[in-house]
Amino acid sequence: MKCPYCGGEEDKVVDSRAVQDGRAIRRRRECTSCKERFTTYEYIEIEGLTIRKSDDRREQFDRQKLKRGIELATNKRPVSQKQIENIVIDIENSLFNLSKQEVQSQVIGEMIMERLRELDEVAYVRFASVYRKFRDKEEFYAEIRKLLDNEKLGD
Repeated sequence: MKCPYCGGEEDKVVDSRAVQDGRAIRRRRECTSCKERFTTYEYIEIEGLTIRKSDDRREQFDRQKLKRGIELATNKRPVSQKQIENIVIDIENSLFNLSKQEVQSQVIGEMIMERLRELDEVAYVRFASVYRKFRDKEEFYAEIRKLLDNEKLGD
């Protein structure tokens, strides 16, 4: 593990604990070169899960790609890294519980949109505009109208 401060490649673990209902391990590390401390996380890898894209291409599930997509949608929004991480973990758990070897990318996209809609509506619309490939402002407005209509129904 490279130190994020000095680039040193040797460290020692000073604390280790299970987090997120035992689905991850948080490790507090100390660089042996510069003595700075940093935190790493280890996650259960969903092995063998293939994602089938809309054009029928297949690729391996990539946790970092999932997280990056959510981070892009929530950029400059009042959403913490912990909230993003919780969404990623929730989606991973949902995928794991499906007990399938292959999942349509649309399933993951819908999972992301559902969680973003609850967390931050601006992030939701950002993600939806890319995910659903809005072609013009009318499609963008239609999605916002749906949000507003749902809000009125909820009152």
